[in-house]
Amino acid sequence: MPSKNMLPKGARRQSVKKEYRAQRSLIQEQAAARKAAGEEPEVYTGPTTYDTAEFYTTPSPFAHVPGLVVDGPTGGKHPDIEGTKSQKRYAAPKYVPEPVEIATLDDLEAQDGIRSFTAEPNAKDLRLDAYLAKALPDISRARVQVLLAAKQILVDGKAEKPSFKLKGGELIEIEGDPQPAPLKAEPEDIPLDIVYEDKHLAVINKPAGMVVHPGAGEASQHGTLVNALLHHFGKKLANADDSVRPGIVHRLDKETSGLIIVAKNDSTHRKLGEMFSNRELRKVYLALVHGKVPLEEGRIDLAISRDLIRRHRMTTRRAATNSTARSAVSNYKVLERFETKYGPFTLLRVHIETGRTHQIRVHMQALGHAVVGDHTYGAPHHIPMKSHPSQTVTPERNFLHAAELDFVHPQTGEELSLRAPLPSELQEFLQVLTKA
Repeated sequence: MPSKNMLPKGARRQSVKKEYRAQRSLIQEQAAARKAAGEEPEVYTGPTTYDTAEFYTTPSPFAHVPGLVVDGPTGGKHPDIEGTKSQKRYAAPKYVPEPVEIATLDDLEAQDGIRSFTAEPNAKDLRLDAYLAKALPDISRARVQVLLAAKQILVDGKAEKPSFKLKGGELIEIEGDPQPAPLKAEPEDIPLDIVYEDKHLAVINKPAGMVVHPGAGEASQHGTLVNALLHHFGKKLANADDSVRPGIVHRLDKETSGLIIVAKNDSTHRKLGEMFSNRELRKVYLALVHGKVPLEEGRIDLAISRDLIRRHRMTTRRAATNSTARSAVSNYKVLERFETKYGPFTLLRVHIETGRTHQIRVHMQALGHAVVGDHTYGAPHHIPMKSHPSQTVTPERNFLHAAELDFVHPQTGEELSLRAPLPSELQEFLQVLTKA
């Protein structure tokens, strides 16, 4: 209920405005009088900065608290002080404890195939996989997780997950050798397309889908080029003692087909390696890329390094800031342009001066024209028809083929010029694209 002393709403508004106008007019009249008398306007001559300590009559209770404390026991932004509490204003950061010192077990011996030891007290609150990776310097955390998944590691007689938190004092038993069995390629009767062969070297037309040499994991140790080479040439390969890469001088990606050189003796292997380092071989690829490449020919000089986020990929984006980036040069020339119902495509002839991992694929992505079928670097899995997007064509593999290889034979001095025709699956894909 309004007070009897209050003015009506309109009168209140008018009274305030009237007083404001009167005050403003007085200030303006005083300023005009000073100006007419030739007086300088008033200038503030006080301090431009302040010592904030002058504003406080008593010292802050937090003056001697080390560091910035953004959350205390009461949920406020300062530690709880007797008789005071403050409301929580923002989430508190979690303090990371100092790293725990873990003793390494270098002399751990197996008894009846089982290595056993007791987790030390410092292992308290550590993850099981993290503790084992620290305690056993010769075993990686990834290998620990493999052994845990296979139930070859028991904690107090029970199989536990890698994330299991230790309390300290548990009995840990490891069954079998903590180290993985060494890789060893075995001969396999796999057909090979041998383009050239003599007693020093051979040149193979590798099909797409074949890995050059075995890798980690049981599945990747079979069906490789090395498995086939061991069957065809046996011990007549360079670096015969290398159980994983005998005879291998350079590599092609799994989904890239075409010409690859194999050395049959150590001398040839060494000389070919020097030729690759000195860029004395000429390697030419055929690549079908998405879109219209604007220039008829060009040169891509972009260093390549490992992608920090997706480790299976390479990238050109870190070259300026990464000292480990390696120089890479690709020269391309347009062979043919296609305007199809699935969009525009360009067939390129690419001559590489260097042989970096995924070089052509990464350079084409940097150019804005991904290699057809290269899902890793941005090409679509299914290419839709422009007029009927629900109708698509699906590449079976990357449209990338090592078609030409020219070099001087490292032992005989003979000039070799070898060619591998475009594989049938790529020819058929071109026909599907260009079919009216």
